[in-house]
Order: sequence, then C-alpha cells, then structure tokens
Amino acid sequence: MNELDPLENQDLKRLQLFIYLVPVLGFFPALWTLYRRQGTREQQAVSRLSVTLAFSWLLGYFLLSAGVQSEFWTLRLLIMNSLLTSGYFLVSLGLMVRLWQRKSPRLPGVSRVAEGTVRKHLS
Repeated sequence: MNELDPLENQDLKRLQLFIYLVPVLGFFPALWTLYRRQGTREQQAVSRLSVTLAFSWLLGYFLLSAGVQSEFWTLRLLIMNSLLTSGYFLVSLGLMVRLWQRKSPRLPGVSRVAEGTVRKHLS
C-alpha cells in the first residue's frame, strides 16, 4: 500500500498542474498557490506561467476592446481580439499536451518573463 501513495501524489500534483493551465479558470488556483507560497518548484513555475499568460491575455483583451469605439477600426480590432483569445486558449492547450507527454510546460521568452516579473511580485 505504501508504494501506491507516492504514485498517487505524483498523479495529483500533475492534475494540479493541468488545472493551473486551464484558460481563464486556472488563473485563480495558480494565483492562490503563488500567494500562499506553497507547492513544489514545478508547481510554482507553472503557476507563474499561467498567471503571466492570463494577465497578458486580459491586458490585450481590454486594450483592444477599448479601441473598438471608433467605427473604422471596430471590425479589425474585434478580429484581433478574437485571434488573441484563440491564441491564448491554443497556447494553454499546447502546454497541457506537453504536460500530458511528461515534457516541461515552458514557453521560450514567456517563461523567462514569468520567472522574473511574477516571481518578483508574487513569490
């Protein structure tokens, strides 16, 4: 029985990483993990990445939505907004696939920003 416990813990930790990477909704448990300063290094890294992706998407979403006020740019900005949102969801899904393949869920550039900026403010 004792041999099964570590395997279950690893599976639960991996499931927790999947939850962090769920677009929009995973932001909240990831932020909570960073705020409470709990979890393994991998959980902290994935939490920082999730928070960085969500904040980037939200900032872009609001900035593009604010620009929709002019009639000439309305359609173009709405299309860009939908592309941004689709990209956020696809990147999150791609990271979840990498995690499922037991690879490191990292993004070049974004992971570096997440480690630097988010770690400085939330960890």
